[in-house]
Amino acid sequence: MQIPFLDLKAGYLEVQADIDSSIKELLKSGWYVLGKDVASFEEEYAEYCEAKYCVGVGNGLDALHLSLLSLGIGAGDEVIVPSNTYIATWLAVSQCGATPVPVEPDPNTYNIDPTRIKAAITNKTKAILPVHLYGQPADLGVIMQVAREHGLRVLEDGAQAHGSSYRGQKIGSHGDIVAWSFYPGKNLGCFGDGGAVTTNNIELARQIRTLGNYGSSIKYINKVQGFNSRLDPIQAVSLKVKLKVLDDWNQRRIQIAKRYQEALGGIGITLPASIDGVDPVWHLYVIQHPDRNLLQQRLKKDGIDTMIHYPIPPHLQDAYKNLGFSIGSFPLAEKIHRQVLSLPIFPQMTSHQVDYVIESVIRNA
Repeated sequence: MQIPFLDLKAGYLEVQADIDSSIKELLKSGWYVLGKDVASFEEEYAEYCEAKYCVGVGNGLDALHLSLLSLGIGAGDEVIVPSNTYIATWLAVSQCGATPVPVEPDPNTYNIDPTRIKAAITNKTKAILPVHLYGQPADLGVIMQVAREHGLRVLEDGAQAHGSSYRGQKIGSHGDIVAWSFYPGKNLGCFGDGGAVTTNNIELARQIRTLGNYGSSIKYINKVQGFNSRLDPIQAVSLKVKLKVLDDWNQRRIQIAKRYQEALGGIGITLPASIDGVDPVWHLYVIQHPDRNLLQQRLKKDGIDTMIHYPIPPHLQDAYKNLGFSIGSFPLAEKIHRQVLSLPIFPQMTSHQVDYVIESVIRNA
């Protein structure tokens, strides 16, 4: 049996009729940049996220970058980021001219450890940027308390957490802004690049919309030096269709994760954990194994595709040599990156496929 890590084609086929119809109507409209379809999706996604405002942008990195700029982050500032994350989180900070200040994760949840944040705060710190990694919400209650105590802004990276909740409230407006990616493999993914921000602050929403439209809110009048970062209408209409099935697809992910949790305990691998009060959506199901590479090879021989999220932490990437970090600088993140392995999990995964993955992991662990 061959089991893909992710089957995007199967997801498309499940909603093909509605996707094709929506795109055909858009193409016939003759309006291919911004317009009513983008505005309609923004309104629906804001409501879904329990936020007042949503602004579509070109991709998830732009969502982070423009959000930081709207918060006034610039040269000489510091932003607290997880040491365990995808590099885009750090890149957005660097693109503003600011410095990412890494904080180690909780090794059980993989998310930034909020008890370590205070020690990283300096007089240059302007914001905290928690990531809801793998679809697990970070501990926002503690993070927001620290931020309030120190007068810091909070930008959440929700790129992997569409539909997740923290203490009964959807991720979307706990902090000042939430940045989203709609990359095809996300829980809510489009057919190319796409992103958005959600917020309850109308001024921040206006700033981000202006920044993403060449610095212009009125055609040919440019108030600031902006960027070209707008959600394409074709992606917007596709996302509107998928938003209607997002909760159902997330429930399928949750059921698969539950089966993994119940079946894979006590066999020498570390399973992901959640803190009280969160409802994960399992964008990824990430285990740890002391000989991760060997396990991955064995699963591949059984026809099971897996991935590593992520093989090299940001502080050890050549892109961040200038910060002077080395092996051992962030040992918790480094251990996680040596041991993590993501098992297949996607809404169209069959019960038989899940059984096969479980049997193979048990046999090869």
